Amino acid sequence: MTEDGLTFGAILLRSAEGLQGENHVKRNTVEVIALGLFALALALGAARQARAQDSKNPYPSMAPLEQYLMDRNAEITLARTAAPPSVSNDATVMVLGKQGYEIAVEGKNGFVCLVERAWNGPFEGDPGFWNPKNRGPDCYNPPAARTVLPIILMRAKFALAGQSKDEIRQSMKAAIERKELPESEPGAMAYMLSKQGYLNDRCGNCSPHLMFYVPVKDAHTWGAAPLGTDAPVLLATHFNGAPEPVTEFLVPVSEWSDGTPADDHAH
Repeated sequence: MTEDGLTFGAILLRSAEGLQGENHVKRNTVEVIALGLFALALALGAARQARAQDSKNPYPSMAPLEQYLMDRNAEITLARTAAPPSVSNDATVMVLGKQGYEIAVEGKNGFVCLVERAWNGPFEGDPGFWNPKNRGPDCYNPPAARTVLPIILMRAKFALAGQSKDEIRQSMKAAIERKELPESEPGAMAYMLSKQGYLNDRCGNCSPHLMFYVPVKDAHTWGAAPLGTDAPVLLATHFNGAPEPVTEFLVPVSEWSDGTPADDHAH
């Protein structure tokens, strides 16, 4: 845009009008250039808008299935890093297959370790819901394996069946209304202490923490603060009645499962 308000395309067209007495070839050339510049400006504007949209929603839908799958042995190893060896060595280990999670190793202590994917995040306000890079090693104690793990397995089944985020939410809601998921059980907790995990693009493996599960109606009893604060007990943003009828609290700890100290970038 020039000082008198004319675009470069308009200037070129005006120049073309001044060439009428000379020859039509020059005029046609200038008009083609002007139209080319106009098309280029439109393309650049569209590209800028697309980049802005991508930054707000970098994972708008599920990526190809292969991007979520792992080598079986590598997934078993990663799943065991969720908890100290004293727990994970004797735990059942599940891995993600094309239809959902399946048992890879039978355990004997009642714990179940697996690597969660991004679709276990909140349905609202989570730009990484379909992030194929996410790998969240978890190890559930027996009460959580009986009452919380079914949520993880069901979400994976719906995601791998090709459902959209909204369809998964509706399917989970319908399953809860049909009482297809067990009620919360006292003492349910899980370890998430893996140094090798990748929980989101913001903090990578974030910080080692324990997770505790209670019915939604009991959420206020912990006095938990939102994620991102320095409170000793944090309120997770997924599940929590939207729609799953369980609340998850996070309690950061100082060491990873291998015993090394955590960085101070916790939560």
